Amino acid sequence: MMRLALPTIGVLVAQTLVNVAETFYVSRLGTEALIGVALVFPIWMLMTMMSAGGIGGGVAAAVARAVGARRHEDANALVLHALVIAIAFGLLFSALALALGGPLYGALGGTGEALHSALTYSNFIFLSAVPIWIVNLLSAALRGIGNVRVPALVTFVGAAVLVPLSPAFIFGIGPIPGFGVAGAGIAVTLYYGAATLALLLYMASGRSGLRLSLGRLRSSLFGDILKVGLLAALNTVQLNLMVMLVTAAVGRFGVDAIGGYGTASRLDYVLVPIMFGLGTAILTMVGTNIGAGDVARAKKIAWFGTGITIAFTETVGLLVALAPWLWIGLFSHDGAVLETGSLYFRIVAPFYAANGVIFALGFAAQGSGRMGWIFLAGAVRLLVAAGGGWLAVAVFGFSEAALFALVASALVAAAALCVAAALSGTIWPAADSGSKVRTS
Repeated sequence: MMRLALPTIGVLVAQTLVNVAETFYVSRLGTEALIGVALVFPIWMLMTMMSAGGIGGGVAAAVARAVGARRHEDANALVLHALVIAIAFGLLFSALALALGGPLYGALGGTGEALHSALTYSNFIFLSAVPIWIVNLLSAALRGIGNVRVPALVTFVGAAVLVPLSPAFIFGIGPIPGFGVAGAGIAVTLYYGAATLALLLYMASGRSGLRLSLGRLRSSLFGDILKVGLLAALNTVQLNLMVMLVTAAVGRFGVDAIGGYGTASRLDYVLVPIMFGLGTAILTMVGTNIGAGDVARAKKIAWFGTGITIAFTETVGLLVALAPWLWIGLFSHDGAVLETGSLYFRIVAPFYAANGVIFALGFAAQGSGRMGWIFLAGAVRLLVAAGGGWLAVAVFGFSEAALFALVASALVAAAALCVAAALSGTIWPAADSGSKVRTS
């Protein structure tokens, strides 16, 4: 598990540090620019999580189960199907961001210069939607066969390129003019365009263990990906919708409160690469064992991975709950921003272990091909945190502290449902079902 997880974790941490660095660069443009980027960030992460951990999880799980069941032709054919899905979803996200960005960021509380910054950043960064989907889905296919080296290398190169490229386009250097907040989006678009070309050539060469080639598209293979991927993607929609609605509820306490909550909740997203790295290892191992019919071993893998994820997330949660300034002080020294961010950490961060449970068992369920109860857990989290939180603030006039307490309660409730589903066996197939070989 660690051999599969650590390369992915290492480079995704590097990529996350690039995102943190980008936030730091943008913060030098002023508070309004920082708030604008905070408004876009949940939508950006929605797309990233849907492509890498949602539909991408469906791709990785389908490939892993095919390899475990020795359906090698299907494993290769799944690569083309993943590419078609990537193009379709990428175009959809670009169109939606361009058409609905203004009303959406306005509904989240953006006004004036902050809204203008959000729209500028959004328009440029979503130009790279199709390349991002292609990179993430092809990387997911590689992780499904245990090839974590190449996806890790692609991400690491991206981190190395974007660290100098982002400030160059934001502030300007030499012949490159400063584009302000738009520069961050330009840098991301350039990188993902190059990464897409490199991965397509690599997959077409056959050196990866999988081969991308033209062939007949089959509904059965789309079904293998989407029966898991769509529910996993909807799970990420629920998560990011929760963040957006909570952001809107926080916005009723003022624009500075949005900055505080957005800065603090960004740490939640920073933890995602580590949970994602562990989760993809869990998914690959569970999926391969399910494909081979060894359900008992798949269960042991799932619980072992869950324990590791809990240990990590709870350590971080307790640290920032005790010293919130360690994180928030990196981005802002504004009193209102610091106050709201610190309040969020003190109330929600002690329950970060629950988020680890949700992630780990969610990836295990993707590997097993049974996402129903995990999706239900996400719905409960959305209902309690976003629905309950909005009503508490907008209708009953509750405080920020009460809102964040509902967010913490939602985490615990969702984690409890995931554990119950795993213990009851509802996320696991019958012991012999994974060994059946598809002949279509």
